[in-house]
Amino acid sequence: MAIIRGLTDTLDAEVARFAQAPLRQPVLVNSVPKGGTHLLRNILRMFVPVEQHHARDFVQIPNMHQHLDAFDPNNPRLAAAHLLFSDQSWANVRHARHLLLVRDPYDWVLARARFYVSEEFDQENLRHLKLPGLFTAEALLNMMIFGVHQKSPALIDIYTHNAVAWLGAGVHLVRYEDVVAAVRDVDGPQGEAFFAGLFEAAGIDRPDDWRERVQVGADRRRSRTARENLKLPEGLVFPDALPETQKRLVDVHAPGLRALLGYA
Repeated sequence: MAIIRGLTDTLDAEVARFAQAPLRQPVLVNSVPKGGTHLLRNILRMFVPVEQHHARDFVQIPNMHQHLDAFDPNNPRLAAAHLLFSDQSWANVRHARHLLLVRDPYDWVLARARFYVSEEFDQENLRHLKLPGLFTAEALLNMMIFGVHQKSPALIDIYTHNAVAWLGAGVHLVRYEDVVAAVRDVDGPQGEAFFAGLFEAAGIDRPDDWRERVQVGADRRRSRTARENLKLPEGLVFPDALPETQKRLVDVHAPGLRALLGYA
């Protein structure tokens, strides 16, 4: 498994400033890797007592056996995961309120590429991707779509097993872009409607100061993997939006995926 570095998490001190009601049921924030997990998890943390935060690690198939306590209905916790759909996964999380976070595959390709070449990500067999001048931004984007042979999975494999296979099996689908839009409109009707639905899905009662809590949790300066907190190789510049050629490659590689997730 890769090593993730970055900012020291200091959000617990902010959580402790607010009165907290204990969870009545486990809550799982499960997502496509690089789908905005830190954003959604940090927002929800602001509504859950620190002692109920399952903060040891993100739950994944290789370490799931070490995190079964995260889903104990008799000791509810808020946990985050990049969990593949499988018989064992479903059985282990069946008592949790399951929020499934996805991101537009077009933007995900860019986010994944930036992260893989950043100083904050370290996977031994992918370190060569960071070598200055060896790969162009476009070549790296193609690797994020089609995978790196025998080293990193393709887009369709990640989205199939981390997202699509969970649909219709008791999950509440959340789109990263909807979270971002709701945070920006936290004082407006769009933000209120979104967060009312999110808290209901998570089994969290909405306190009167919910807007302040959302703004604290959504502060990108606290996210270790936010775009502006990543250190990229000198001279490597990614576009702000996925180029048209790579968009067509995504559509050929994973036809129907964006439409299924509500992006087309």
